Amino acid sequence: MGSMEMENLHDSYKYSGFWIRMVATLIDSVLMMLITMPLLYSIYGASYFDSAGAFLGVPDLLISYVFPISVTILFWVYKSATPGKMAMKLKVVDAKTGTPPSIQQSIIRYVGYFIAFIPLFLGVIWIAWDRKKQGWHDKMAGTVVIRAQNNLVEDVDFSEA
Repeated sequence: MGSMEMENLHDSYKYSGFWIRMVATLIDSVLMMLITMPLLYSIYGASYFDSAGAFLGVPDLLISYVFPISVTILFWVYKSATPGKMAMKLKVVDAKTGTPPSIQQSIIRYVGYFIAFIPLFLGVIWIAWDRKKQGWHDKMAGTVVIRAQNNLVEDVDFSEA
């Protein structure tokens, strides 16, 4: 990306803060549950939800772990956002170039979530204090989450008749 394009990107986007990202995560979580829970129920029945085991077999491993990880990484790489981030008009981009994250960055970002969660979610809450609104997972992967400066919503102006 040329310097002029980077300047235009800087002028039209801003870093996304903690709360809007939290809403996007909640949307993603609900959508993922709407897909995975019926599948798990159809395979294991209601007993699945009463089970104390970490996983109940290969279908559970694929549906509960492999599918969500794969889908999330693919959305980051090909759309620069998960459905929740798209709904909130957010994008995950490379912190240096503003381009979609690579597969490597996306994998590091996903693994980074677990590291960010370990010390009482401090690595995620860090977004609230960071200058670029990066969580530890973003810092590890070299990504930032951005949103349109304007968001296509006009400022309120009561002076016009």
